Amino acid sequence: MVTRPRGRPRSFDRLTALEQATMAFWEHGYETTSVSDLTRVMGISAPSLYAAFGDKKTLFEEVVEAYARSYGAYGDQALAEEATARDAVGRMLREAAHVFTEPGHPRGCLMISAAINCSTPEVEGALRDHRNANLATVEDRIRRDVESGGLPAGTDPRALARFSGAVLQGMSQQARDGATAEELTAVAEAAMRAWPAGE
Repeated sequence: MVTRPRGRPRSFDRLTALEQATMAFWEHGYETTSVSDLTRVMGISAPSLYAAFGDKKTLFEEVVEAYARSYGAYGDQALAEEATARDAVGRMLREAAHVFTEPGHPRGCLMISAAINCSTPEVEGALRDHRNANLATVEDRIRRDVESGGLPAGTDPRALARFSGAVLQGMSQQARDGATAEELTAVAEAAMRAWPAGE
């Protein structure tokens, strides 16, 4: 006897629907993207959304994780693959100039733009935690270079990491305001000239 699963099978591709939700949140932010907006762009009903992804906040959490593994992965890759903090941050900023402006998806960074005007404390806090974790990783990388002599002994790892994060966040907003990849690459190069010279 063949046992059939209960209920109707899903009539949509979950990964495609997740990508469509990512585009909506990225373009409009968490707060102003409604469930009806999501069901429209995902092409599914509200009951299907809740059954497949949970509520809006749970869906957004999954979107953020998927974004970090795909569009936002360039930062972790640079930190893992480059030999020095300077090379890693320089690569991160240069690649961000292109990721933030490439066609096919909204401009800027979802982790930054989705938090604008967010009044849901749990969502705002989770995005802040992601950004602060990224800053801590950069700070740790800079500190290791200071300790090994790759950067001058007087370098302040926290200040330099926050400077680099501020540049990245500013680049995201400028991309949303229409800056080109070339203009943002020039910003990245200027930021790297502000770094202390290696020893």
